[in-house]
Amino acid sequence: MAEFTNEQAEEEFDKYTKNVTEDDISGVLEKEKEILKKAHGPLEKFAHNIKLFFSIIKDYANGKYREIPWTTIAAIIGALLYVFSPIDLIPDFIPVLGLMDDAAVLALCLKGIGQDLKKYEQWKNQRAVEYKIVND
Repeated sequence: MAEFTNEQAEEEFDKYTKNVTEDDISGVLEKEKEILKKAHGPLEKFAHNIKLFFSIIKDYANGKYREIPWTTIAAIIGALLYVFSPIDLIPDFIPVLGLMDDAAVLALCLKGIGQDLKKYEQWKNQRAVEYKIVND
């Protein structure tokens, strides 16, 4: 398959996110190292966001950050599970092209959750500032 359309990205994204449950949180966290290893080539520009995705999932799971809709958590988990899957619409073993569909799904996810992600980053940065003030 030479081309991956936005419609195909939306279909794959929907397929991976529609049945996400709280049980999938631990499953995706177990795959963190393997998913982060894939953040090269077409996925390199998403490396920061992938790390942020794992951070938000961890903070959600341990109850530190719950100011986020479940649909956003499900979208993140679905996108990460799609990236993890080596056999998706374009199998990952195909050089460069194999990660293009993963990049499209990540971009679609980011587009849909951008505001929630921005709020989380602000919260995370504020906590870091507060921690620094307390510990200085």
